[in-house]
Amino acid sequence: MTACTQCGGAVDDTGFCVDCGEPAVVRGASAQRPARPSSTTTSTTASSRRSHTGDPMSLPVFDFKDPTSRIITDPRVPVRTRLCPNDQCHDRTALPKRDSGFCLACGTPFSFLPSLEPGALVADQYHVVGCFARGGLGWIYLARDTHLDDNPVVLKGLIDVADLEISTKERQALTLLDHPNIVRIYNFVSHPDAHTGQDRAYIVMEYVDGLVLEEVAELSTRGMVPLGEPLRTEHVIAAGLQLLAAFDYLHERGFLYCDLKPDNVIIRSGKYGERGNRVKLIDLGAVRRIGDRSSKIVGTRPYQVDEREIAERGLTVQSDLHTLGVMLRRLDYATADHDEPERSHLAVGLSSFLRAYERAKHPEPDQRYGSAAEMADQLRGVLREVASLRDGVPRPEPSTVFVHTTTLLDAGLGAVPALTTWTGRAVDVLAETELSDGRPAADAVAVGLPVPRATADDPAADVLAAADTEDPRRLIARLDSDNLTSPETALVRCRAALAAADVAAARESLTQARGLLGKDWRVRWHEGLIALASEEVDAARQAFDDVYSWLPGEDAPKLALAYCAEHARDFDRAEELYEAVWRRDRSVVSAVFGLARVRLARGDRAGAVGLLDETPQASRYFDAARIAAVRVLSGGIRADVGVLPPTDADLAAATDRMGDLYLDGGASSGEARVRLETTVREAALVVSLAGGRDSAPLRLNVEQSYRALARQAATRADRSLLVDRANFHRPITSR
Repeated sequence: MTACTQCGGAVDDTGFCVDCGEPAVVRGASAQRPARPSSTTTSTTASSRRSHTGDPMSLPVFDFKDPTSRIITDPRVPVRTRLCPNDQCHDRTALPKRDSGFCLACGTPFSFLPSLEPGALVADQYHVVGCFARGGLGWIYLARDTHLDDNPVVLKGLIDVADLEISTKERQALTLLDHPNIVRIYNFVSHPDAHTGQDRAYIVMEYVDGLVLEEVAELSTRGMVPLGEPLRTEHVIAAGLQLLAAFDYLHERGFLYCDLKPDNVIIRSGKYGERGNRVKLIDLGAVRRIGDRSSKIVGTRPYQVDEREIAERGLTVQSDLHTLGVMLRRLDYATADHDEPERSHLAVGLSSFLRAYERAKHPEPDQRYGSAAEMADQLRGVLREVASLRDGVPRPEPSTVFVHTTTLLDAGLGAVPALTTWTGRAVDVLAETELSDGRPAADAVAVGLPVPRATADDPAADVLAAADTEDPRRLIARLDSDNLTSPETALVRCRAALAAADVAAARESLTQARGLLGKDWRVRWHEGLIALASEEVDAARQAFDDVYSWLPGEDAPKLALAYCAEHARDFDRAEELYEAVWRRDRSVVSAVFGLARVRLARGDRAGAVGLLDETPQASRYFDAARIAAVRVLSGGIRADVGVLPPTDADLAAATDRMGDLYLDGGASSGEARVRLETTVREAALVVSLAGGRDSAPLRLNVEQSYRALARQAATRADRSLLVDRANFHRPITSR
């Protein structure tokens, strides 16, 4: 092994240091992912061949060799991993270069030899085939159950015969566990040691066919495909979710796993109907009770938390999640997504995954997830996001922490223009054909972004259930009269004040919420809302980015960040964020309007219309998107070269779409249809006049539209003005 340039520790075959956990780097350079071979290879391991599942959210199905093919013919413990079994020894590496003997530093006896030989019959039932793996705490033997059709089973002993305490503890813990993502324990047996003749205890476990994750990571890093297809981010996340299910099971029963690492996890082949439960924890020798501060600690650097945290807090649920965060990071670096061109298409999803595991392995325990279930909730969102970005298939799922508002952030682009559009200008002036970019004002976004769900244990949760749909000033008055004081009340007051354009009151309410909640993501979210309402968009971006890191599986922070990027005219960043939200959930129509605005900013009229057309018919904003498409087709759009007028083809398409719009309650004619049709007809006349063509049919259309608008006027003055407009713009031959 080579030496790590960060800490001097050993760098393993996957390119990571076994001590500090960092990837191999060049001294003086920033950390980077270990390089793959320069040539692309499609090699497969001998035990697998390409077999697609068809679902990017599922683990690949792959072939796996007969278990006897993995028997180790010369089972030996590498010298570099040998330690004195006495954890109080002042030099645990002071062992002679022998497989058994006595520690040179403290005299403790040791033996690293397998205690079972091939052919041995254990407990008159299990016929030993041989060693086929070595766990962190012992040799692992393949055997056949002679009482049950010679089915394969696994016998696990200890590396060192002196460490019987761990065997007893493992036995007591494992007999209580029954979960599809945890290896099953069938029996506990004993058999004389092949070298000493003393009885040894063995755990009889189910045989799990498949690949150890360490092997998957190593082969994938070398450009191979151990799972039958390239290792993808979705595969890693799917495995992580199954491990979190196992963790949640253990934690609910008062246990900690403590020693998660790729060596302790197997991915099953999927050939035999395992379905969703294909990831197994296979070594529970380090399991301990939550709160146990006296038992021997078993763990592996760098997956385990640092000694300072253990001394201060002991091992906790958060320390368990730390091990998973480190492992996911390790596997993330082995995925093919980091080397392929489509990485840019998946950029937001990959960033979300990185934030998910970085929070799990945060150096401060209080910044990690509070439970395995909380982490799984975010990781599921990330999985849906990455998969939808890869194949474009929506995978919506209701958020457990946000509620989307009914506000469409479109600045009116999806609405039919009001009559004042025509009554507020001179008679001889045609409509301004330049289309508004549809970007909502920052204060409108602050009010229209998703709202954090009220926590069920808040004293005022029931009262505030529908608060965000109430008139803001009326709501504030009601809260004052009810004299409600709770974290949720303070946050609702903050949002109500923003809706009432009272930023000072919003800040005051947030100060109260901060005092009740302390350092809470909901406080940070509302700090972002207040910053937006105050036109402090960069401060808002920083606040929303912090929430994104805390809740990487949610789309609300990404929607907020997309708007901030759009406001700063960082259209590339805005586009990828809006895209991530829209591809995953087609009900968030504000995202597709954002995408359409980005296209318009680049002068891509057809692209904007195509995106708006993606709005599902079941959406409450389906009609708004169709109206917006008509307005985009008939308006002039501002680009770097100036305002681009619609072409004759654009105007014809806008006219054709008019007949398909649901307006005026479904009536074939009505006030809204007249107003929208007027915008299209005016645009056609403006384009014609700009091209030096004065068309009588187009003027006649405009005249008829103005007269129809006059019938909608509420005042005599407006009616007269619209009639005058009709007379002024009617065909010249008719004057």
